[in-house]
Amino acid sequence: MKFKLIVLSALAAAATFTAAAQQATPTPAIYSAKTLAELPLVRDAALKSDYAYERTRFMTNNIGPRLSGSAQAARAVEYVAEEMRELGLEVRLQELKVPHWVRGIETGELTEFPGMAKGTTQKIVLTALGGSVATPESGLTAELVVVTSYEQLERLGRKGIEGKIVLFNEKFDHRLSDSGEGLKAYGQAVRFRGGGPSAASRLGAVAVLVRSAGASQMRLPHTGGTRYADDVKKIPAASVTYEDADLIDDLVKQGTTKMRLVLTPKTYPDAVSHNVIADLKGSERPDEIVIVSGHLDSWDLGTGALDDATGVAAAMQVPYLLKQLGLQPKRTIRVIAYMNEENGLVGGTEYAKAEANNIANHIAAIEADLGASHPMGVLFAGKPEALPFFTPFLEVLREHGSGLIRTEGGVGADIGPLTQRGVPSFAPWFNTRTYFMYHHTAADTFDKVNPEELARVGSVMAVTAYALANMEQPLPR
Repeated sequence: MKFKLIVLSALAAAATFTAAAQQATPTPAIYSAKTLAELPLVRDAALKSDYAYERTRFMTNNIGPRLSGSAQAARAVEYVAEEMRELGLEVRLQELKVPHWVRGIETGELTEFPGMAKGTTQKIVLTALGGSVATPESGLTAELVVVTSYEQLERLGRKGIEGKIVLFNEKFDHRLSDSGEGLKAYGQAVRFRGGGPSAASRLGAVAVLVRSAGASQMRLPHTGGTRYADDVKKIPAASVTYEDADLIDDLVKQGTTKMRLVLTPKTYPDAVSHNVIADLKGSERPDEIVIVSGHLDSWDLGTGALDDATGVAAAMQVPYLLKQLGLQPKRTIRVIAYMNEENGLVGGTEYAKAEANNIANHIAAIEADLGASHPMGVLFAGKPEALPFFTPFLEVLREHGSGLIRTEGGVGADIGPLTQRGVPSFAPWFNTRTYFMYHHTAADTFDKVNPEELARVGSVMAVTAYALANMEQPLPR
């Protein structure tokens, strides 16, 4: 994805705003004095609140993993709706048809490899990719072949691939991750998870393994969705751990290595689910909307704490804080808990479709979906001319080290369809150095959530939302 990177200190942004102001006389105020006085109150209330932390606790420990179509996903919809009604918000459920895929048995073992002790096998730790088809119930056994690129796969051709299990052994770039750019490292590695099975199937492979597209080196497989092209036979697909990918690669280099793979997932007809939409009505422009959001579904290996119970909980906390402070935004603040971000993006897509004729009234959209580490500031997708509008609330957030802004082409999957339609979009800007150690693994659990860091995330969400809802003029778009 091409993006333009702009990191502005509050001082530099203020200078930009001053220069722009000198060119237009008179310049209308962006925020009232009252709003500017209230923003620090919102910030401090968020830093002291445990509302988001406790809602994250319930969604993860009490409800558990929330894969689309599951009973837990349905319970999570009920829970968020109940909580928002309790705050006095206007709540509605947007009905969706979502994929319903259920993970079954998943085992792997090396049955033939150089130097093996007679009568033994070696266990391979793996997990099915979301949407994978099953092996025969008794499993399948085939020789392994290892590739590191699509080009290498094509060079091997049908002669080198047919009848074999292909391992795509693309290593997650820990150098990028360690520098705080885990998302970029993930973007490089994840391409084989989505397209690898179809590419290998075209050449006659019987199954595909993909090296985990994450940073964990604790023998934890990293799941995620795969996509089958319409013109290929669907073959079983699984993710193997960092360690087991290295093991397979080493043994294949030594000689013939075979594996027995058992996957028994099932795909059921699409299930009925819902987006939860809750409105805190605006006092002056109730038809104009500022969205705060996260996605309610999660993968099923862990309990979806960082991905993305924390994002949903931080969004839920925004109206809670404003109610506690007795503040009413001028525009409507709309909390959305999207369903099916992980394996279909149905919630975000259907919301944008339903609001197609009302896009002009969507003033801004905010989504939190990259964990809950310390936020450095805000990501923004929109017109560069809007950047000076953000200086006042970035100054407020600078008090806890979250006053930077960076522009990108897109900042959130669920709000992506709105961004594409011109809605200015925002997200907390995280250092993703550690996030992909847990992302889509069994380790994404409540204990990974730091309450102080989540409080800062909640502060970024609440201050940004309240500022945008109270602007005296709309953002350029």
